[in-house]
Amino acid sequence: MKYVVAMLCLLQSSWLFSQEYTFGVVPQYESQKLNAIWQPLLKQVSEQTGVKIELITVKSIPVFEQAFANGEYDFAYMNPWHSVVAHEKQGYLPLIKDAGRSLQGVLVVNKKSGIDNLSQLEGAEIAFPAPNALGASLLMRADLALLYGLKIKPVYVQTHSSVYLNVALNSTKAGGGVLGTLKQQPKNLQQKLKVIYKTREISRHPIVAHPRVASEIQLKVQRAFLNIGESDEHKHLFAGIPIIEPSIATLAEYQQLTEWGLSAFYVEN
Repeated sequence: MKYVVAMLCLLQSSWLFSQEYTFGVVPQYESQKLNAIWQPLLKQVSEQTGVKIELITVKSIPVFEQAFANGEYDFAYMNPWHSVVAHEKQGYLPLIKDAGRSLQGVLVVNKKSGIDNLSQLEGAEIAFPAPNALGASLLMRADLALLYGLKIKPVYVQTHSSVYLNVALNSTKAGGGVLGTLKQQPKNLQQKLKVIYKTREISRHPIVAHPRVASEIQLKVQRAFLNIGESDEHKHLFAGIPIIEPSIATLAEYQQLTEWGLSAFYVEN
């Protein structure tokens, strides 16, 4: 009997590792760039675990949102608010996060505007990339409304660069972005802007797993990401994502976004 049980366990384990698992990635860049960034990392994860992983890229965030809402991905890399929605809809659980940095939105104004505090923006048009851009828009709009009681007129201009340009040209009185994209702008544009507010901080994009993936596989994949991050030979594979310091993620650190009232500002696609 013990022999039969052992054989069944062995067969089950073999079956789990013979399966191919899908890995979805939020489309921050075009598919070609996403493949260049993620394929080498996922190949290394597969080599360390024996788990077959297929990278899935899509052309737009709405398509990505619909896919994880339907539970189409076994694993996925998504923004923090997406991870909250994905847990509510399918039970996805965070595995890995970047412990090296946090996500924080910034509100910029034109240096020559004379605007120094948020009260001066009551009723003003403020530029944002898109309604669901987490740090730049979703968290920023929640902070302005719920923490400061500010009523504004959002203007969605598609990209972070467009936000900064609108503010520099005085097309809007202010704009929401994140420090990372602000620092990527040309120096002459940055010099025309100043930050007057920073949002509350949240852990950055997690890698999540669908609950249908066996815990044995989840743990092996999680450990592989951690090992790669600790390896002098392979940690450069995280550079393009970017993740500076891979560490274990928990559901609680992302669910605080619900407590912060972001649900009222999220736009369902």
